Amino acid sequence: MPASPSRAKRATKREASRPKPQPAMGNLKRAIQPMPAFVKRALDERGLMPAYRARPAFQQNDYLGWIARAKRDETKQKRLTQMLDELDAGDVYMNMKWRPLKTRLPKG
Repeated sequence: MPASPSRAKRATKREASRPKPQPAMGNLKRAIQPMPAFVKRALDERGLMPAYRARPAFQQNDYLGWIARAKRDETKQKRLTQMLDELDAGDVYMNMKWRPLKTRLPKG
């Protein structure tokens, strides 16, 4: 026996009120930021390009976008200096403690 029209409407309303599944974080896309010449030059001069390339792609992109969004040259320089210092330290990302993934995985 088919469901009554009112019962079907209630079922449809219940479905509509349920939260929709969100896409996995890995599906989110960020605009790829180009590397400005002054950033490349600074990385090369301090010998930090290998440290920069060793970081995950999202961190590389975040650093470049963060620097590029600064409106004043002084702010760009300050952010560039922070990025270089963090890459030199090796265990900091955007003023937060950070370790490469391979050292965070349990052995076994």
